[in-house]
Amino acid sequence: MSTTTAQTFSEIIRERHSVRKYDLTFKISRDEIEDILNDAILAPSSSNLQPWRFIVIDDQETKKELRLIANNQEQVETSSAVIAVLGDKEMYRNIEKVYRSNYEAGYMDEATMQLMIENSNRLYPNVPEEIRKSIAAFDTGLVSMQLMLAAKAKGYDTVPMGGFDKQKFTEKFQVSDRYMPMLLLALGKAAAPAHKTTRIPLKDIVDFI
Repeated sequence: MSTTTAQTFSEIIRERHSVRKYDLTFKISRDEIEDILNDAILAPSSSNLQPWRFIVIDDQETKKELRLIANNQEQVETSSAVIAVLGDKEMYRNIEKVYRSNYEAGYMDEATMQLMIENSNRLYPNVPEEIRKSIAAFDTGLVSMQLMLAAKAKGYDTVPMGGFDKQKFTEKFQVSDRYMPMLLLALGKAAAPAHKTTRIPLKDIVDFI
């Protein structure tokens, strides 16, 4: 399914709704899923350490098993794929890779790279784990929202799910202790319109000072 080039970003935002009824026969190719993920991972993160990992589950039998872990939510089985978003609580292990990549791309000079590596290595490994978990949770929220908008821009639908047994998920997919399962994201083609929702009026939630 191709992107509608005439669509504005505002239209994409307004057309994105959480969809729970999917066309079981519709499949999104792994190449297209990779395209969506490549757009998603351009999201910002603390010190650009990108504390996220993804598991893409598109095998039908595995999705059936995942449905049992995810409170029997139908969309787990009927969507084209489920993307599990994991938070990396040891994001400091990415420090050298991230800043060396920026140096090699010409985005910073060698002295700046070394300074960033040294400063980050002094900070992040010594931050309490609970704070690192909080950072990872915040940043995975950013990448997940960008993932949903990237999917919608290509004409696909999604629904984020926090309601699943994270311990059973960890065991089933042999997730390392380094990573925290944060959410499951169903991805596919809607088989029925999503239920539209309202929002609290802006005047009730914003103050200009």
